[in-house]
Amino acid sequence: MFIRSLLSANVTPLRRFSSSALNVLKTGDILREARVFTNEDVIEYSKVSHDSNPMHFDSELARNAGFEDRLVHGMLVAALFPRIISSHFPGAVYVSQSLNFKLPVYIGEKVAGEVQAISLKEIKQRYLVKFKTRCLRNNEILVLDGEAMAILPTLAVEQVRSMD
Repeated sequence: MFIRSLLSANVTPLRRFSSSALNVLKTGDILREARVFTNEDVIEYSKVSHDSNPMHFDSELARNAGFEDRLVHGMLVAALFPRIISSHFPGAVYVSQSLNFKLPVYIGEKVAGEVQAISLKEIKQRYLVKFKTRCLRNNEILVLDGEAMAILPTLAVEQVRSMD
């Protein structure tokens, strides 16, 4: 119902492009961004989310629970997906996400988030796009996957500077 109301709203897309030389999102295209999650990231996320699970703050407790060290919040890692989408498509509306947490992410590790367009549907001058999502530790170890849906104002892909 929410998606239907967003798509039926009479809103002019936020951006229009006149150049045909732009990159246009197509099925199969992958957008990627990598970053290292720091202790500060975990502290700030904990403040905003009120998730103060000691697994994120106490190395000894995390090790006693069978982990290598303190964990990055899974939802903080998953936040890479809307970041990637909205940075390439300003004005995008993120409407759904499924997540499967496979392995932990530890503070200081480099994680790459990827979104791959798997279906595109034009509806009233906007685009409902389904993405396959995944995060890889050290560019090879799958730590998180799922699917996302977003409403994009355009399929023109804006180039952005990575957070590396």
